Amino acid sequence: MIVSIDNNSGFCFGVTSAIRTAEEELAKGQLFCLGDIVHNGQEVKRLEQLGLETIDYDDLRTLHNIRVLLRAHGEPPSTYHIAHNNGIEIIDATCPVVKKLQERIHKTYIEHRDAQIVIYGKAGHAEVIGLQGQTNNTAIIIESEKDLDKIDFTRDIYLFSQTTKSVEGFNDLVAKLSALHSPNSIFEYHDTICRSVANRVEHLKAFAAEQDLVLFVGGRKSSNAKVLFEHCREANPNTIFIETQEDLQEKLSTLYRSARKHLSTFNFGLSTKIGICGATSTPQWLMQQVAEALQKLQK
Repeated sequence: MIVSIDNNSGFCFGVTSAIRTAEEELAKGQLFCLGDIVHNGQEVKRLEQLGLETIDYDDLRTLHNIRVLLRAHGEPPSTYHIAHNNGIEIIDATCPVVKKLQERIHKTYIEHRDAQIVIYGKAGHAEVIGLQGQTNNTAIIIESEKDLDKIDFTRDIYLFSQTTKSVEGFNDLVAKLSALHSPNSIFEYHDTICRSVANRVEHLKAFAAEQDLVLFVGGRKSSNAKVLFEHCREANPNTIFIETQEDLQEKLSTLYRSARKHLSTFNFGLSTKIGICGATSTPQWLMQQVAEALQKLQK
């Protein structure tokens, strides 16, 4: 087998910075993280072994005089208020792109109190919770066309996007809102999608198309992983989602036993090209681990 790793896959700048900050702060002493630092279970385990302790919002409300890392996704103002009241030192690792978006949404909320702020994003996602908090939780979250009935098209609309959503989906939403809003109201939209993430799509599809088989490595909790996996599978139907090297061994064993049933156009051979890629929340070390596991399987 010819195994290659997509060099453009792996942590984005914001996640890389948050991980580095966590490692630096752990060297100074006890450190807690509010929620999983990244939506990848393997990386979370690695940092936990270094001493990072993951807590939730209930824990935050009861703990005092500790140090808490805020991950790249960002947090709503209420988190900072709780921390201040409990004497908690905040280590803020919010991605600069997300932080800027939070500030833009808050500014719009303050300046246009009677308008509707609409956020194209996944309801309940950590970043979206932080963005919605900038509007005192009044922003309308739109995931797809089925949510459009939440909007009053006779009122002014200011549209923003979660930084990791697809450009195509955002543009489609802009077109729909442009057609539906009242001519007597304002419709203003801001493309706030992170290009370091969005620009990966075309490269990822090109990489996937060159392979006989694609192993997409990602965390089950990662929205970005789900989106990029679908782009991979669109470019190459012979694409498998795996989370760990153990997951890999189980799925490849099944494929070896009945390749035709699972991947109708794929046959294993000495010159088989297998590509490994991942999400913005996938560590490089994990993709390398998968590559090494593949090499062992063929010996």
